[in-house]
Amino acid sequence: MISKEVAHYLEQFIPERDEQIKEIERYAKQHHIPIMEVVGIEMMLQLLKIAKPKRILEIGAAIGYSAIRMAKALPDANIVTIERDQGRYERALFYINKTGTSEQIRVIFGDALNVYNDVAKYAPFDVIFIDAAKGQYQRFFQMYEPLLQENGLIITDNVLFKGLVATEEPVENKRIRQLVSKIRRYNEWLIGRSDYETVILPIGDGIAISRKRGEKQ
Repeated sequence: MISKEVAHYLEQFIPERDEQIKEIERYAKQHHIPIMEVVGIEMMLQLLKIAKPKRILEIGAAIGYSAIRMAKALPDANIVTIERDQGRYERALFYINKTGTSEQIRVIFGDALNVYNDVAKYAPFDVIFIDAAKGQYQRFFQMYEPLLQENGLIITDNVLFKGLVATEEPVENKRIRQLVSKIRRYNEWLIGRSDYETVILPIGDGIAISRKRGEKQ
């Protein structure tokens, strides 16, 4: 992971966000709602601008921040996003309507492990973005990868988990320790898959980019 000093240095080169985006960022900070770090989401948006996806699935909407950023960066893309928390779901709808991105974004309320049939109606997807319960990453990946186009991308956030996956020092908190173990296993499983090419970037909280290989590769 890049240091705080490097992250701060890079942030000064990031284009100014509009006031609506800043409002969402402030709300997330005030209410302790995790959203993508600024450097991480800018990198992802640049990648998506290159890939030019038409359909994106996001697992973990929270308050709609990432979906709105993607919609604004990719005006020709349609985004399906899933959120299981009632309060966050309603806040996401509020911000999506306020930012004028409701024509591009469809929010499905429910646990991602239980709404596959609802999501499948909008498949196939060019990109799947996993940013929900970290302990369920592998299950999310396995459940939704059949909906991914050939040569599509699966992007997973928080795969370095504050650097804890790389430390040899024991983690005292049992819940955090178990979560670190699950993320480590997910990373190893992901890198080991021959049907995907995966790179893990030390940006933000760690981002894994997995490209689905074509049949001839």
